[in-house]
Amino acid sequence: MASNEDDKTTEADEALKGEAKAAPADASDADHDEDAEVETSGGSADHDDAGDDAGDDEGGDESADDDHGGHDDDDHGASAQGELYGVLAEFDTPGGLVKAARKVKDAGYTEFDCYSPFPVHGIDDAMGIKRTVLPIVVFCGGFAGTVGGAFLQWWMNAYNWPWNVSGKPAWSIPANVPIAFETTILAAVLTTFFGMWIFNKLPQVWHPLFRLDRFTKVTDDGFMLGIEARDRRFDLDRTTELLKKAGATEVEPAFLDPDPAAKVMPRWLWGVIIATTVMALIPFALIFKARASKSSQPHWHIFGDMDFQPRAKSDSAFDEFPDGRANRGEIAGTVATCSSGSSLPCDDDRYVKSDTAFYQGIEAGQWITGLPRQIDVSEALVARGKQRFEIYCTPCHGYDGQGAGIVSERVKKLGGAWPARNLVDAKAGVVTMPNGQLFNTISNGFNTMQGYASQIPVDDRWAIVMYVRALERSQNATLDDVPADRRGELR
Repeated sequence: MASNEDDKTTEADEALKGEAKAAPADASDADHDEDAEVETSGGSADHDDAGDDAGDDEGGDESADDDHGGHDDDDHGASAQGELYGVLAEFDTPGGLVKAARKVKDAGYTEFDCYSPFPVHGIDDAMGIKRTVLPIVVFCGGFAGTVGGAFLQWWMNAYNWPWNVSGKPAWSIPANVPIAFETTILAAVLTTFFGMWIFNKLPQVWHPLFRLDRFTKVTDDGFMLGIEARDRRFDLDRTTELLKKAGATEVEPAFLDPDPAAKVMPRWLWGVIIATTVMALIPFALIFKARASKSSQPHWHIFGDMDFQPRAKSDSAFDEFPDGRANRGEIAGTVATCSSGSSLPCDDDRYVKSDTAFYQGIEAGQWITGLPRQIDVSEALVARGKQRFEIYCTPCHGYDGQGAGIVSERVKKLGGAWPARNLVDAKAGVVTMPNGQLFNTISNGFNTMQGYASQIPVDDRWAIVMYVRALERSQNATLDDVPADRRGELR
């Protein structure tokens, strides 16, 4: 294997020597020194035969002693194909590409890249690629979105146009977390999108390697490594030699296109982009125009069957049904009936709720003053009422029922006009209120108090009534309410 590599190296050297001798000498070439860089004369690996012939004719043994290492960072020489861009080497396997990348990095090259049809594990470490700063940029973008979203909500809700909504604070962190989260995601996504374009120098419509037919294999089964001529250690001969020793099957120079127009986006493509952008903005312009203008004509109905659906009001005619009536009869099975799996007897009134005393607190059109027959007074019932009262009632009425709950106190602090009612004050009216009316108030609400029928079961509502009565009795008790055998304990 070593002899084969030496033979290939000798052949490549002879080819380069021949190219240097075969290059035409015009008026501009006459000004160059004998030691000028032969690698920039425009020759390539495709002209080996011609180069060998020219070398034989001119006896170019002296060129073997020329110094090919005189690399100029600013001028690589001009050729018929354009300025030298670099070299492209092909390898047989991904492993060979990784080994070559490591050798190129160890040789001190920095301006090189690897190309493969799929990701190659370990290639980043072999090339010495540093971690991208894109995650840090995305984090900064997301943080800016968080701060911006929170500031926007504070400025709108607490500074520019504050609203007093049920005594809630104009601005608080928990209430603003969802919007701040959304602005965080939005800013991070936009930063990621545009950051990828900027860091990858996109859009790039042209690249010098596209001129090489060999480079088309990189999307199929080719594994390539390219070194740019602008690298400070680049020398065509030595770089080519290094790549061949690293296992390259082919090494080919790449030149820039001498036509400047090939490096820019065609004008017709710019026209297509601009025209497409303008056409995409037309629907939005029409929408904004419609929102800002007035018209005597109805708006467009894109989905007419959705905007004009057949409907009928209660107790009205409706032609869609055969009987011409909008009302439908009761469907069998929709009214609750007793079943074998029910815990209630079949004659229990809870199926149809016809007992108005239990479900409404009304009997014969009057509020009941006692308790429904379904309620059995016990200490457990009062304890249950106390538990439910502390959950649903204390925020406004307070634990002692005097209307000093945390919500009521905040309403007073903010100058509210509807404080919670005192439940135990004999002059407030609740003490003399019938039990049925108190039950109805708990169920359906009163003034600013909401109804709790959907949250508290019927039994628990009556338990709350019992506890409120016990609370009133404790706050308005007289000596007659104390058992005679315990009156001596009073102080």
